Amino acid sequence: MIEVQNVTKSFDGVPALNGLTLTVPQGAVYGLVGPNGAGKSTIIRHLTGIYRPDSGVVRVDGLPVYENRAVKSRIAYIPDELYCPGSTTVRDMMQFWRGIYPRFDDKRFEALRDVFQLSEKQPFRRFSKGMQKQAMFWLAICIKPDYLILDEPVDGLDPVMRRQIWSLILEDVTSCGTTVLVSSHNLRELEDVCDHVGVMHHGAMLLERSLEELQDNIVKVQLVTENPLPEGLNVLHSSMTGRIQTLIIRGRQHEIADLLAQCHPMLCDLLPLSLEEVFIYELGGVHYDIKNIVL
Repeated sequence: MIEVQNVTKSFDGVPALNGLTLTVPQGAVYGLVGPNGAGKSTIIRHLTGIYRPDSGVVRVDGLPVYENRAVKSRIAYIPDELYCPGSTTVRDMMQFWRGIYPRFDDKRFEALRDVFQLSEKQPFRRFSKGMQKQAMFWLAICIKPDYLILDEPVDGLDPVMRRQIWSLILEDVTSCGTTVLVSSHNLRELEDVCDHVGVMHHGAMLLERSLEELQDNIVKVQLVTENPLPEGLNVLHSSMTGRIQTLIIRGRQHEIADLLAQCHPMLCDLLPLSLEEVFIYELGGVHYDIKNIVL
């Protein structure tokens, strides 16, 4: 389990994390989302032991991560921006990683060669961005980590390779109990793979729930009625197209349906929201909604 409790971090007096609390259950695939500048990459660098918090605690299985070699050896991390010095090749990186990760699986490395089909002798810097990401996934999967932490992981990969990599990761989640934390702006893809979601805003956690609970707590309604809406509805957004009123309402679906029945609608369709829609409307409640701009 990953536990972050009341973590703060500032850079040159500018706060990046403001009392952030976050919990990733064992064996979960946890999607960390938020607008640019929310602090996602900063907390990821704490989880991987790169940063030390100004205050608060960051623990993996109850142990601190910072300067803890034993804990770090169980974590694989793929950052958004990759770096590999000089003329280092995939084979060089494999030998280096094998020396610092005790569970590096040579047989798995050989078995995945046909999946990634990358030259092991070509310098890493000559690969395209997508090929560099493939190489990092090839190595990270062979570590057989207990924790896999990913920052914009499949950016630059073609759709076939994205699906292949997620298939490999989810196979390890199922068979080995690997815990995955992934930060991405591709909410459609996260919706397909995650079972827990945390939404960050201004360095703090806005909300954190299982994906099922998150989507069950906010509903889109298409409504046609000549009567006023009943009291007790928590309407986050409302728009009108012809006679059809579209409402975004916070609450349980069955409770919303019971309330709307009081206005005797001619049409009342309750629809689930996508993760992207949930993200937009939840952040709209903290003044991060789309602005109308007059030019």
